[in-house]
Amino acid sequence: MAKPGEVVVAKDEIVRFVVDCMTKTGANRSHATQLAEVLAAGDLRGHYSHGLNRLDMYVRDVEKKVCNTEGEPVILKERAGTAWVDGKNLLGPVVGNFCLDLAVEKAKVAGVGWVVAKGSNHFGIAGWYSLRAMEKGCLGMAFTNTSPILYPTRSSKPALGTNPLSLAAPGKDGDAFVLDMATTTVAIGKVRCIWVIPNLSNFSSVYSKSSAVQSNQEGMP
Repeated sequence: MAKPGEVVVAKDEIVRFVVDCMTKTGANRSHATQLAEVLAAGDLRGHYSHGLNRLDMYVRDVEKKVCNTEGEPVILKERAGTAWVDGKNLLGPVVGNFCLDLAVEKAKVAGVGWVVAKGSNHFGIAGWYSLRAMEKGCLGMAFTNTSPILYPTRSSKPALGTNPLSLAAPGKDGDAFVLDMATTTVAIGKVRCIWVIPNLSNFSSVYSKSSAVQSNQEGMP
């Protein structure tokens, strides 16, 4: 139930809005829909750092041609239980879905499926992919690297990314174990959320309104 001053928006409306924004900037409708589903899932699962909060980033990537808007990922090499995929620099969720579905297909035959990709982009919450595998009857795992923003101990330069990982396994009576986390103290998206929405209660345990966040010239962390 919405609190006073809050507005509840249906998931279908969120998906429509994201698809409209992305196709307006030139994205393939199928690709835009895959992105929309991932962003909506991020917000629904409480990962506001990876929901609509990130839409502007994807829009800019398409507008500035940082990522490709047409084509599909291709398999470069594969064996019974493994594959190497070229994401063709497409939207991250398109590459992520392709790899996950291929991994599940292989796992159903070989008992395990490991698929890695090059030429991808930000793919939303890692949990989307591990849950997708779990829903298909597998134990799901998803991992990705990110741009280096973490300073290792005693380092003067950033060398590591937040490099998230996710694991999902079914439990009894419809329950499940799902882990979706950054391997840093906090995901950079949560820092961004606090900067944009200082009163967002979900992050009050991590950052207070008075937390000092270093910003760049555009005023964003």
